[in-house]
Amino acid sequence: MNKVNVAIIGTGNIGTDLLFKVNRSSLLNCILFVGRSNNSTGIQLAQGMGVPVSTHSIDAIIQNPNCCEIVFDATSAKGHYHNAPILQKLGKYVIDLTPSRIGKMCVPAVNLVNLKEYRNVNMVTCGAQGTIPIIYGVKRVQDDIRYVEVVASIASKSAGMGTRNNIDEFTQTTKEAIIEIACVENAKAIITLNPAEPPKHMHNTVFMLIDNPDIKKIQASVAVMVKNVQQYVPGYNLILAPTLENGRVTMMVQVDGLGDFLPVYAGNLDIMTCAAIAVAEQYVLQKNP
Repeated sequence: MNKVNVAIIGTGNIGTDLLFKVNRSSLLNCILFVGRSNNSTGIQLAQGMGVPVSTHSIDAIIQNPNCCEIVFDATSAKGHYHNAPILQKLGKYVIDLTPSRIGKMCVPAVNLVNLKEYRNVNMVTCGAQGTIPIIYGVKRVQDDIRYVEVVASIASKSAGMGTRNNIDEFTQTTKEAIIEIACVENAKAIITLNPAEPPKHMHNTVFMLIDNPDIKKIQASVAVMVKNVQQYVPGYNLILAPTLENGRVTMMVQVDGLGDFLPVYAGNLDIMTCAAIAVAEQYVLQKNP
């Protein structure tokens, strides 16, 4: 199967890590890596890898509209508000790694197979990618979930300007994704930046209020979902199996990065790029069955 050409907008941490993963893919080929700063570490690395680059951001794609079929947007929510209508007019299949909430929200382990008709797919947030699979795992065996609260704790060093500038979007978008994708009506999302040294790996804690929890069924269903996520995020691990205490079900996952461009502790960014690659590769496979 011939590789499908892709472009990446955004040369920061997420965009650069995504570049490494695209280059390792047997289905994808990065034909253009674009940002705004010529001094960007990502731009310099891409040049060293022989990948065409530009500092004209989306204008580089506008000027060369036939260069690619898939575009990854790794800018910001504000950036994607600008880029989305342009990419739609150009007929691109867009994978949005910002919390813009424009496209169809996707957590690959849960709703990847249902995305054929969408041309803009939103990868939501790292908190959503980390917690929704296990929330969904509980929901499919327990229909009486009254409330879900998720706390995503990430290393402060893994939170770049994009993450810090999108904190409000993170909490709201994660909450909306839990409601829409996991089908839980009452939810709340919290993010904490941990300044500890050495940096701590990403932890996601999920608290649930369930009327009549069957803890054995919950544990078995969640274990299956964890294995599903590990197919595209190898560093995704359940470190606290669903536990019932004082009427509350609690579980926790840790996400270790692959160490491509980002440090291993930056699982919050790695889970986003891994999920985005999973969507792109599935798009290629569906297009060429």
